[in-house]
Amino acid sequence: MDLTAFSRVKRKLFPERFLVFISRTVPQREMPAAGWRTLFLLLLLPVCCCGEEECVLGLVGRPISLSCFLPQLLTSVNLSIAWRRGGEVVLRSVWREDGEVEEWSVSRFSTPQDASLSGDFSLQLPSVAASENNTHFSLVETSGGNSSSELCSVCLQTAASFSTPLLQREESKRGGKAVFSCESSGGFPAPTLSWLINNKEYPPPGAVTTITTPHPDTQLFNISSRLTVNLAKDVGVTCIVENPKLNETLSSSSYSVNRSTVHNRASEAMWIFSTVLCVVVGVLVLTGVAYQIHLDRVHMRKKHDFPKLQSRGYKRRSPDKEEEEEEPMKPEKKESEV
Repeated sequence: MDLTAFSRVKRKLFPERFLVFISRTVPQREMPAAGWRTLFLLLLLPVCCCGEEECVLGLVGRPISLSCFLPQLLTSVNLSIAWRRGGEVVLRSVWREDGEVEEWSVSRFSTPQDASLSGDFSLQLPSVAASENNTHFSLVETSGGNSSSELCSVCLQTAASFSTPLLQREESKRGGKAVFSCESSGGFPAPTLSWLINNKEYPPPGAVTTITTPHPDTQLFNISSRLTVNLAKDVGVTCIVENPKLNETLSSSSYSVNRSTVHNRASEAMWIFSTVLCVVVGVLVLTGVAYQIHLDRVHMRKKHDFPKLQSRGYKRRSPDKEEEEEEPMKPEKKESEV
């Protein structure tokens, strides 16, 4: 009898023997049938809890190893095992007496090379897919085409992190209302999305519209939500995306200002800008006029002083010319010979 059959027999006989022990030691008192039935169910509860299948959490796109240690198979000769994913065989390995190992697998599944020496027959997955969530993997020993009972059984659960929520404010055609949109993608399983106003208030009913869609190929989820609220005053809006399977919480916040406040501040800023611009233009005009007046005065001064300079230059040149003209008129002295 194998270990699995022994455990089943043990689970079956344990409550009956325990009830016989109680009936012999506890004084016999009348108990209704409903009481015995309740006691029997309470005794079966820990047995059922112990029989739950072990589950392993794998991240989508990451490698993972499904543990299975069987030291009792080290003494086996011509060992042949097979890993199954549900009812599909995904890996088959044969260890022969001469040490040769023959292995066949799908999707590049594998087992450790020294499995026959270490007893580690774990199934190694190169990449986890979201579609493998809640998938049952089992290891069986095969001989002559016949399969034995399960030697190892592992349940695989998958999860993936979502992107940081992208929170934006959209223009609303309705007066006095603001519309916020929040998007997150690439996660698994489907998340929960919630809104907070001023970090303490939940939106009123009907103000939130949320859509969750899986990707047709990867089965990863994308989630988008819209919040429409009245802005009577300045408010802060927060979008929260939760993935309970990974115990992961992501959030983004945005500070919204009332439109009337924005309009008043914009009008005040435009008034200040126009005033400063007028002052700067006025200063530039005055500076230009003053500089032009200065240039006109300089020009008039030069024009007034120019005739005087010409007359002075003529007077200085005229005595020299007269001397030059008088010199040719002088008679030359002739010396007579006596």
